[in-house]
Amino acid sequence: MRKYGAWVFLVAALSLFAWKCKVSQQAQIVQRDGSGKIVVNPHPNPAYLSVKESMESIQLPPGYKLQLVASEPMIKEPVAIAWDGNARMYVAEMRTYMQDINGTGENEPVCRISLLEDTNGDGAMDKSSVFIDNLVLPRMMLCIGHKLLVNETFTYDIYSYEDTNGDGVADRKEPVYKNPRADTRNLEHQKSGLVWNMDNWIYVSCDPVRYRYTKGKLVADTLTNSPGGQWGLANDDYGRMYFSSAGAEIPALGFQINPAYGLYNPKDQYDQEFLAVWPIIVTPDVQGGMNRLRPDTTLNHFTAGCGQSVFRGDALPADLKGDLIICEPVGRLIRRAKVSTSEGKVTLRNAYEKEEFMASYDMNFRPVNSTTGPDGCLYIVDMHRGIIQEATWTKEGSFLRPRILQKGLEKNIGRGRIYRLVHDGYKPGPKPRLLDKPASALLTYLDHPNGWWRENAQKEIIVSGDQSVVPALRQMAVSKTNSHLARIHALWTLEGLAAIDKPTLFAAMDDNDPQVRKAAVWISESLLKQNDEQVLDKLAELKSDTSSLVQVQLALTIGQSKMEGARYVEGRLKAYSQYPGVLDGVSNSLEVAKNTKLFGGRLANMPAAHRNLILNGANIYKQLCSTCHGPDGKGLSVGDAAAAAPPFVGSKRVDGDKVAMILIMMNGLSGPVDGKNYPDVMAPFGATNNDEWVASVLSYIRYNYGKSKTPVVDVESVKQVRAKTSARNTFWTIAELENIK
Repeated sequence: MRKYGAWVFLVAALSLFAWKCKVSQQAQIVQRDGSGKIVVNPHPNPAYLSVKESMESIQLPPGYKLQLVASEPMIKEPVAIAWDGNARMYVAEMRTYMQDINGTGENEPVCRISLLEDTNGDGAMDKSSVFIDNLVLPRMMLCIGHKLLVNETFTYDIYSYEDTNGDGVADRKEPVYKNPRADTRNLEHQKSGLVWNMDNWIYVSCDPVRYRYTKGKLVADTLTNSPGGQWGLANDDYGRMYFSSAGAEIPALGFQINPAYGLYNPKDQYDQEFLAVWPIIVTPDVQGGMNRLRPDTTLNHFTAGCGQSVFRGDALPADLKGDLIICEPVGRLIRRAKVSTSEGKVTLRNAYEKEEFMASYDMNFRPVNSTTGPDGCLYIVDMHRGIIQEATWTKEGSFLRPRILQKGLEKNIGRGRIYRLVHDGYKPGPKPRLLDKPASALLTYLDHPNGWWRENAQKEIIVSGDQSVVPALRQMAVSKTNSHLARIHALWTLEGLAAIDKPTLFAAMDDNDPQVRKAAVWISESLLKQNDEQVLDKLAELKSDTSSLVQVQLALTIGQSKMEGARYVEGRLKAYSQYPGVLDGVSNSLEVAKNTKLFGGRLANMPAAHRNLILNGANIYKQLCSTCHGPDGKGLSVGDAAAAAPPFVGSKRVDGDKVAMILIMMNGLSGPVDGKNYPDVMAPFGATNNDEWVASVLSYIRYNYGKSKTPVVDVESVKQVRAKTSARNTFWTIAELENIK
């Protein structure tokens, strides 16, 4: 055994020596050992590399290459990009994000959205303007026609901006959605997305809401539960949504069913192996602490999954299309996940064996977003900086702070890069001019091989409101000369124009492609909710459909009907189904959503002040706390992984001393809880939220997950505890709380 150990040590020493010899001058060159495995750099240099050196430091599969689209000084601190219909790129720049280790000046209105253009067609942006200036951390963008819809951090308001004189600067600003309430959550816990999905709803993460764009305004539709997720929101060619939750260390969730139906995250949608990540440098600056590091100090698990997208383009190899791309900026890497269906469930697996799609030796490589471009390529947004965690997690006493200071990462600010991924033998597609064309000319793009074109053509036709294209759309929806994707887009475009008719819909339900049948079932809900017996009868004919896609959607759609006959169809569907396990899970999700809607009725006999506290707390919990503690209060987890945070159900603190709960909410909690270790600390929320906010959240938690007959935490108690502990600025531990009198 000793000889074996000595041999391993010798090999490791020689490998390290080889590393130092080969890359002492250029630490960016990717190295592999004799077996082909990438060599991990044990001593990464935090100093900035040039753009060329940084790009060379990124490991890519054979045949793939990165091209620079834009970098500093043209852009700084980029976090998201969006294209209008003419392929002009808007870049959201959070220029105040963590400009020092304390986040000083982060909320100042000096951020911007830049407008970039490639005027010579080489893929690199050569023209830029400041489209909108003086913003507070812009976080969501959506192009609709010539307008850009924008939301800023700490607000729920959404405005449209337009350049009416062609100088590249927005000169018209109009509200499209107003909500005067301030969003007081930590900026990492606020919404993202604003994604126009196949079903013509616009989705966001975190918040239990989706929007419909109608007559220049966004009309909100309240969801029963928060869909979860944090930074990033993806959709595929068929309208399936993919969320991720960095706080809960869950890279992908919410993709089994649409969030409008509820939450369904089966434990076997991916396994423990999928959660492991494979950086190529050591990872000193990980928020989760030592338990998130391997013996070689590389990150061992997703801790910052974000910026995900499904690749939908046509300018890269076909085997990439439909794969889920997940950014992991703490690990300086990007995951490529293969998406498949097993036993009726959508499942994910890493496309590579103990390796990543992209990984970098550059400590400042911080991929935070990805998307398919109008040219059919994959685009990566690299915030390119030292610190990638918000100030809540870098304060005095945190695990991160000394490691950031030791490396000098807090000094690396004010840069940013956008890359385009290309492949040997493939050429990017032509530049679109969708905004210059009438609805009739956009119809052909509904059959385009690049999902970007199809999605934007559908959106622009609907926004135009042009009813003259309805006959052509009905023909397209049932014509087998068009691709199945064209037929699906035609159906949903008809739905968006309020022109869907039963003959077209019923013909689509008989289509030979299951995705078309699924879309037709999904669209039929609007008629089913009007108690249309003919539609119900047609849906009943699909009860023995062999496709799990159709069966799951049928269960979801039938579940929205209050007709007595719908219950009979539900029963027959389960009796005929080849996928009873999935249908049971779907039925349970619908039942939970139904019961949640009844939540308010249980509060009828409470004093109004107490009832309002609990209801307000329920909204906060759904948007914020459920991402780690789970919508059921049992702790969110996937597969065999431990829960991301302690459960509230069965917790002695939930029914115990209210003061302990207040202290945890005020200053946070670290260390083991009831003998168990969790991936991260409980963040403090007292400094950024008032007494009523704290009382509301705790009242809801005690009411919904505890058994106390007096669950409400009054505002005055919170005020008193805050006053007595105002000098404290460190996390509590369970041992301390148990000794407090």
